[in-house]
Amino acid sequence: MTTETPLIVSVPTEQLRDDLQPLPEGVELVLWDMTGPAPRERFDLVVPPYMSMDGVIEALSSVEVGLVQGQSIGYDNVEGRLPKGLAFANASSVHETATAELAVTLALAAQRRLPEFVRAQDRAEWIGGGATGLADQRVTLLGFGGVGRAIAARLKPFEVELRAVASHGRLQDDVEVFPLGKLDDVLAETDILIASLPGGDRTRHILNDAALSALPDGALVVNVGRGPLIDTDALVDHVRRGRLRAALDVTDPEPLPADHPLWGLDGVLIAPHVGGATDAMRPRIARLVRRQIERLRAGEEPLNVVIGG
Repeated sequence: MTTETPLIVSVPTEQLRDDLQPLPEGVELVLWDMTGPAPRERFDLVVPPYMSMDGVIEALSSVEVGLVQGQSIGYDNVEGRLPKGLAFANASSVHETATAELAVTLALAAQRRLPEFVRAQDRAEWIGGGATGLADQRVTLLGFGGVGRAIAARLKPFEVELRAVASHGRLQDDVEVFPLGKLDDVLAETDILIASLPGGDRTRHILNDAALSALPDGALVVNVGRGPLIDTDALVDHVRRGRLRAALDVTDPEPLPADHPLWGLDGVLIAPHVGGATDAMRPRIARLVRRQIERLRAGEEPLNVVIGG
């Protein structure tokens, strides 16, 4: 009689371990936060901690691993750093909805002057006045992947004029998508720009001074992608001169230092990189990890592999 080799899976928290129950037979679930020695010499699947890669690359280099399942959509912090031959899957399907919610929230808050009203409330001051709103605004989505499409779906009921810019032009989900080569032309006719591109060398400072200069006076720049998409010094200059406004879930540098000028500029709204941080994340990441386990047990290709494989 032969004994089937178990599928060995590591997770970083007791919470995720508990959320994965019950698991199929033949799965050994190990708790490893990757800050100490690996409890096994080999893993079929490793789930690193969320939003922290401190020591993760070094830890992965010390063991045999089949697949690394990240808990974020982005993977620029591991690209080019993983041990050779290691496969990495991102968390597509987990964060798109929550990130889109925050993108629309940031745009609405900025367009309806909510930061100004909150500060006035702290002073018990009734300031009144009008606001631009979203209706009839020309909105451009920079990036039309999972997050960009989720943002588009949520913006359409607000009766905006919606377009997108991505790697190649197309008509998708009834949205006209322009290629990156047309970015400056599209920006010139944009009232609200919402960036959701991933990070990395290819997208670093895609919104540089020239791109920001193409935007009309008073335009709003929303970033829920990665901080380095924007040249921060250029953005500070445009906002300081009253040319542009910004609503940012991500910044460069990040976390934003206490003495950074973005904190004190009028027309800037900052969220501390919480785009995916809602109650929906916990069941969705467990659902994704469980699906990966089931696919590995069945000998099927894993989902969402973005590196290696």
